[in-house]
Amino acid sequence: MNIQKSFDDETAGVLYVVPTPIGNLEDITFRALKILKSVSLIAAEDTRNTKKLLNHFELSTPLISYHEHNKTAREEQLLERIKRGESIAIVSDAGMPTISDPGFEIVQAVIEEDQRVVVLPGANAALCGLIGSGLPTDEFYFYGFLPRKKKDKALELDRLKRLKATLLFYESPYRIKDTLKVIQEQLGNRNIAIARELTKRFEEFVRGTAEELLNWAENVEMRGEFVLVVEGTSHATEEDKGDAWWESLSVVAHVNHYIEEKGLSSKDAIKQAAVDRNIPKRDIYQTYHIE
Repeated sequence: MNIQKSFDDETAGVLYVVPTPIGNLEDITFRALKILKSVSLIAAEDTRNTKKLLNHFELSTPLISYHEHNKTAREEQLLERIKRGESIAIVSDAGMPTISDPGFEIVQAVIEEDQRVVVLPGANAALCGLIGSGLPTDEFYFYGFLPRKKKDKALELDRLKRLKATLLFYESPYRIKDTLKVIQEQLGNRNIAIARELTKRFEEFVRGTAEELLNWAENVEMRGEFVLVVEGTSHATEEDKGDAWWESLSVVAHVNHYIEEKGLSSKDAIKQAAVDRNIPKRDIYQTYHIE
């Protein structure tokens, strides 16, 4: 059990999670600038990008890189400084660190060492895309980037297709057309909104059915990063009707059903069973492979 009083001891070290603008520099908050100025060090996904941000706001705080390829080596170094009472900020290139960006591991490590983590509110592309999509916001599921390979992408969408929640994805301009095709194949002609160049001068929302967006995509040069907002299912599948079809099955039998009847790998079968039962994937894995 861990209880954190975020502001009880101002002399203790702290890791600040600081969101940065996703396009428009005016979206940075006064508090974020204050923190970036006052900390002893900023851990940045790309120091070159963050340096541009600091220069724009005339900040000179020292930078250190923290990204996907060096995060394990940096973890101990950053932890030791926080334990000594220093305050450190972590930033990504744009938006909220840890959301499809580096940061989760250092946050987890700091918490495990009973040190403080303070998260600042701020820019996030997925939520901007969701709210501007016109699709339901009462329940949503953020996925991030789908797998690159078509087969893996199709498996993930098959796993998600029974969710009634609005689905949120990130996608690059190089794969957006292929992703739209697989979405139509797996989820049908659902309503979709595409948001691109969010907060920038050329911000654009494109709203319509999967078929309409595919036709649009064939005639447009794709630029910028994309948020894909996809309507959740509006009806129950055969397996969803009435009592849950798997309720009489053990966890092992439930996973084996997907392996033997649906041809899924054990990894994907465990994922699907976890979605069905609405419990963490690690619990299914523990029962299936260990217990």
